[in-house]
Amino acid sequence: MRASAYAAFTARTFQTRLAYRNAVWAAAFGDLVFIFARIAIWVSVYGAAAGTTVDGVSLPEAITYAVLAGPVLYWDFSRLVNEVGNAVQTGDVAVMLLRPLHYPAYLLASHLGNFAFQLLLIVLPITIVVGLTYGLVPPASPFHGLAFLAFWGLSFAMLFSLATLAGLLAFWLMTVFALEWFLMSLMTLLSGGLVPLWLFPGWLAAIAGHLPFAWVSYYPSAVYLGWLDPAQTLVYFAIGLGWLGVLLSGLAWLWSRARHRLIVQGG
Repeated sequence: MRASAYAAFTARTFQTRLAYRNAVWAAAFGDLVFIFARIAIWVSVYGAAAGTTVDGVSLPEAITYAVLAGPVLYWDFSRLVNEVGNAVQTGDVAVMLLRPLHYPAYLLASHLGNFAFQLLLIVLPITIVVGLTYGLVPPASPFHGLAFLAFWGLSFAMLFSLATLAGLLAFWLMTVFALEWFLMSLMTLLSGGLVPLWLFPGWLAAIAGHLPFAWVSYYPSAVYLGWLDPAQTLVYFAIGLGWLGVLLSGLAWLWSRARHRLIVQGG
C-alpha cells in the first residue's frame, strides 16, 4: 500500500478526535490540573527561597522537566493498547489481514494522528499556560535543542513499540486490561515521567537508566536541560537506537506469531 494511504489513516484519526470537542476541552483541562498539581509539589519542595537547588536542579528546571517529561513526551498510549485489544476481542483484526496493509504500520499511522492531535490541541496550550504562569527554561544550547528534537522522535518510537508489544499480547490473553495496567505501572516507575530518576536510590537509578523506558521521558528532558554534555548525548542516543532496534525486532517477531495464532483461532 502506498504511503499516501497510511497518511490518510493519520488524517482520519486526527479528524475523528477533533469531532468530539467536549472531549478535547475535558482532556486539556484534566491534563492542566494534573500538571499544576505536580508543579505545586515541586514549589513546596523548593520553598520560597530564591535560587534554591535540590541535587543541583533549580525550581525553573524542575518545572520545565515536569512539562517535558509529562504532557510533551508522555502521550496517551492507552488508546493504542485498547485499540488492539478491542480488535482482537471483536474479530475486527481479521479484516486487517484481508487488506493490503501491514497492521503495525497501520497502527503507527493511526496513532501519529492521535499524537498530532494531542500535541496541537492539548500539549501546546498547556505548555503556553504553564510558561506564562511560571516560566519555562529554554534549551541549554542550540545543540541541546536540536538533540532534543531527535530524542523526541526516539521517545515516540520507543513508546509506540512498547505499547504495540503490549497490545499484541492480547492475541494470547484475549484482554488488554492487565497489559495496559502493567505497562502503565512500569512507565510510571521507570520512565522518569512522574518521578525523575535523579531522585531514585542509586541502585534503582542505575537500573532504570539502562532500560528502554528511560528514553521515553527522562533522557529527552535531560538533554533539553543540558544535563548531558554533547558526548554523553550522542552515546545515550546511540544506546536508545539500539533499544529501539531490539523492540522493533521483537515487535516484528511477535506480530508474525500473532498472525499465525489468529489463523488457528479463525480456522
